[in-house]
Amino acid sequence: MSRTRKVATTAALLAGVLALSACSTNREEASGGGGGTCDTSKGTLVIGFIAPLSGSLSALGLGMKNSTDLAVNQANQACKVPGYRLALQAEDDQGTAQIAGQAATKLASDPNVVGVVGTLNSSTAQAAAPILAQKKIVEISPANTNPALTQGDNYATAPNRPNATYFRTATTDAIQGPFAAQFLVQKQGKKNIAVIDDGKTYGAGLAAQFAAEAQKLGATIVTQAKVGEKDTDFSGVITQVRAANPDAVYYGGEYPVAGPLSKQLADAGLNIPLMGGDGIVDATYTQLGGREGDFATNVGAPPEQLPSAKAFIDAYAAAGYPEPYSAYGALTYDAANVIIDGLSKAVGNGTFSDATRDGLISAVQATNLQGATGAISFDQFGDTTNKQLTVYSVQGGSFKPLETGTYTAS
Repeated sequence: MSRTRKVATTAALLAGVLALSACSTNREEASGGGGGTCDTSKGTLVIGFIAPLSGSLSALGLGMKNSTDLAVNQANQACKVPGYRLALQAEDDQGTAQIAGQAATKLASDPNVVGVVGTLNSSTAQAAAPILAQKKIVEISPANTNPALTQGDNYATAPNRPNATYFRTATTDAIQGPFAAQFLVQKQGKKNIAVIDDGKTYGAGLAAQFAAEAQKLGATIVTQAKVGEKDTDFSGVITQVRAANPDAVYYGGEYPVAGPLSKQLADAGLNIPLMGGDGIVDATYTQLGGREGDFATNVGAPPEQLPSAKAFIDAYAAAGYPEPYSAYGALTYDAANVIIDGLSKAVGNGTFSDATRDGLISAVQATNLQGATGAISFDQFGDTTNKQLTVYSVQGGSFKPLETGTYTAS
């Protein structure tokens, strides 16, 4: 979605934060903060980060990285973890599960890595989470929405948490998909819907949740189709969709496909809205062809409308990051601060070691904070207790929020 931000005019607004890049480790060590008054005699602890920093999804990943960096820098300024400096080590998974697994292995091999923020994609989390769990490294995702990550493959009938170290500040597709269906069917009056997905964990799962609820509400899924995440020509699928004569298309996937797909639907004479989930909510969607009147859901409430997010938005602008915080910025900032807060409690006045990890996991599980997105806490599965979602529509070339709420089963 389009995220506005103010660009700082002087370097003084950085409040003394100096990032030192360590090229061999992708590590960025912030200054001791507080005007250099913090005791950092115990050394450096590392906040890891995994998300796409290059490739088609980098617009989301870079905003996430910057938001994590902001939280780490602020923690150093506030001497949040007594005796320690915090450093951010960001790994680029390129949105690919195999590379995410390699990134997790790299971070897990470092005894100074205390926690990891990420990943963006549910498919990459499937690769990274078990690796980090083996070393008892807390992972908090601001963006993963597939329910199986916290509740297991049989989440609908027999939920079982796979990894006690995995948490998320984003609600799941078990809520997002039905929430979208209620909006599209009940509020937009769409009764004949084509459902398309990219076959990946996130996209296929979200589309399935949407379709099931839409049918419960009396809509007909007139056709279902799959596309590849790297496809650029959708003529075959569009021929299938045209023959089914839908009044809307629901797409499970991300903006690199959704934008061109929306444009090609219109070019083929199908002037019907495309709706998707949080994976399409970025300014890049319209740049790639997303049209006026298209819809999307996103996790949480719009940060720009939350008083609790004002300090985050102002600090992000003052830091002068070259990229907007994008769809997951506030959720990422909160995820990083949960790790930092838990670390502060687990370490106390002592030192960090592998023996501290169980205490950190327990501290994160017991989180009760006020963050940029509001109250932050987790249920027994590691899922956020904040179930809010927002419907957006493309207006004036960018995503604008229409309404915020949550799913209530009919």
